[in-house]
Amino acid sequence: MVFSSTIFLFLFLPLVLTGYYMVPRTLRNAYLLGASLIFYAWGEGFLVLLMLASVALNYVGGWLIDRCRGQRSKRVALVLTLVANLSLLGWFKYANFIAGNLNFLLDTLRLPTWGWDPVHLPIGISFFTFQAMSYVMDIYRGDARVQKNPVNSALYIALFPQLIAGPIVRYHHIDQQLRHRSHNIDLFAGGVALFIIGLGKKMLIANPMGEVSDQVFAVSVEELTAPVSWIGAVAYSLQIYFDFSGYSDMAIGLGKMIGFRFLINFNYPYISRSMREFWRRWHISLSTWFRDYLYIPLGGNRVPQWRVYFNLLVVFFLAGLWHGASWNFIIWGLIHGAFLATERTFIGRWVSQCWRPLQHVYVLFVVVCAWVFFRAETLDYALSYLSAMFGFGAGEGALYNAAMYIDPLTTLIALSGIVGSIPIWPKLGRHLSDLSYGWRAAVDVAMVGALLLLILGACLHLAAGTHNPFIYFRF
Repeated sequence: MVFSSTIFLFLFLPLVLTGYYMVPRTLRNAYLLGASLIFYAWGEGFLVLLMLASVALNYVGGWLIDRCRGQRSKRVALVLTLVANLSLLGWFKYANFIAGNLNFLLDTLRLPTWGWDPVHLPIGISFFTFQAMSYVMDIYRGDARVQKNPVNSALYIALFPQLIAGPIVRYHHIDQQLRHRSHNIDLFAGGVALFIIGLGKKMLIANPMGEVSDQVFAVSVEELTAPVSWIGAVAYSLQIYFDFSGYSDMAIGLGKMIGFRFLINFNYPYISRSMREFWRRWHISLSTWFRDYLYIPLGGNRVPQWRVYFNLLVVFFLAGLWHGASWNFIIWGLIHGAFLATERTFIGRWVSQCWRPLQHVYVLFVVVCAWVFFRAETLDYALSYLSAMFGFGAGEGALYNAAMYIDPLTTLIALSGIVGSIPIWPKLGRHLSDLSYGWRAAVDVAMVGALLLLILGACLHLAAGTHNPFIYFRF
């Protein structure tokens, strides 16, 4: 069950919200936990037990860390808990990758290969495992109190708005909200509006752009031309931004409807003028998680310059691997790590002094090219696709040409995506807030009308059964 499905929008969500505000306040967390377990079990069945095992593991781990008095014993409890978390994640997410590479090596050496039954990848395991590790590490550091209530502890990991697609909510950010949180009509209305905006991003921009991207990336590399390849890469760049940020908006909006205030996760990353800025704006919950729990403990910027470069490459190697068990994801992460390291040299200073539009072009060029590795199914295809983008492809445009993928509607959607990637609306909103009461009321009516049109358009797309992938399945 995903947010952009009829069962969620017209059955699960109305029932959950109605029940949430009907049960006594003291039972609301237990009610949300039950709803969240149903939400996860709807798509993963008995694997909900795996998530409950993760909940129990980290509840006990947090309790042990809190009970230990010596620093050494606390560290041992933390390490054991983290190893257990990473073992779960490693088996379910990376066993197939390791077995496949091992068999490739054995086959290359003309040795017998292993028989291997693929391990199923549970939805959202990367998200709820990282949240669980955030919990025990925050307790170890003294950034948060141990959660003695098992229902609240389980709810932190299993809460359905951010369970399968993020954002990665840090425990110390919502520790108090799990214990006590306020509800009001303005917060609820703001949550509804943000959810509708996220749903519109997903259904009206990400999905149509994803359809174009899927068509292009299905073309044989022998038939790819530079224009067609760039259309596919740009379409995917728009798809992944509006899909990821759309789901984050929906999650944050759902949180507001039930009194939780999650932090922003995407802040117009495509307007960045450096790769460092890009990662301050893109998937903020993930980048700050790696910064605080890995990069800084490795020494961060407080070590010799060569170690800073090494730390960045390690962090982004693991960030790529976190996204998926594939060499493509690893290369994608290393590309970003390499450019971040490069920006800490004289090249970064030179880029910062360039004409501003050139800085934007530089970032978009790197990001769009790197997305090819993120989207392509194989490493060979990604490399051939990039060759085609730069005019080294074998295609002549006889079977596949740019006109096949560009029509007035697609162009309008792409332009809407480009405009939506620029912070025009927040700036406009600040100006509108200065209007007189009468004008502000008219603007509010217009905004409500726009939201109604947005959800109507999203529902019409949903009812029509148009292209509606859940790309988080890969992660």
